[in-house]
Amino acid sequence: MKRIVLASGNQGKVREFNALFADSGVEVVRQSDLNVPEIPETGMSFVENALLKARNAAMYSGLPALADDSGLVVKALNGDPGLYSARYAGENANDTANNLKLLDKLSAIPATERQAAFRCCIVYLRAPDDPIPLIAEASWQGSILLTPQGEQGFGYDPLFYVPSHHCSAAQLDPAEKNRISHRGQAMQRLWQLLAAELKE
Repeated sequence: MKRIVLASGNQGKVREFNALFADSGVEVVRQSDLNVPEIPETGMSFVENALLKARNAAMYSGLPALADDSGLVVKALNGDPGLYSARYAGENANDTANNLKLLDKLSAIPATERQAAFRCCIVYLRAPDDPIPLIAEASWQGSILLTPQGEQGFGYDPLFYVPSHHCSAAQLDPAEKNRISHRGQAMQRLWQLLAAELKE
């Protein structure tokens, strides 16, 4: 069984990746299970942050590493909250505080001008000094609602309107969300890049 460390302590993410790698002879483990310390996300892009986290996990664990970085990009706010999506309302902010700040920032913006996208970048490093990392990126287009809708999901999901499904991301069936979301799309692209390599 080949082991890959995920640069996250999030059990939900581990489940998603293990489902993706089902029947491939790969087990994804959380970095927190291997005593890998977290590293500050000091990059200036989603790609840079993902690479920083993956290198750190690979270095401390001695295993190949996966890392992702993602966020919400709102056109009317010049790309904010972007890299700071998880801490938009402050370092220790929760989802509710972040959503309230986003609504406040968009209070003067009409519904027709609230275009937004979730962005995700996932990287795979064979070793900390891997010169040719595998990088998969994806975008999920939508807009920001005037009020939260739905109870599923997390983060900005209650405010993110999905035009193809005529509802918020928080109103989607979880399996459907995982299939069409930015992370779901990026994971599928990464799998396409990795599949041939894992067979070698």
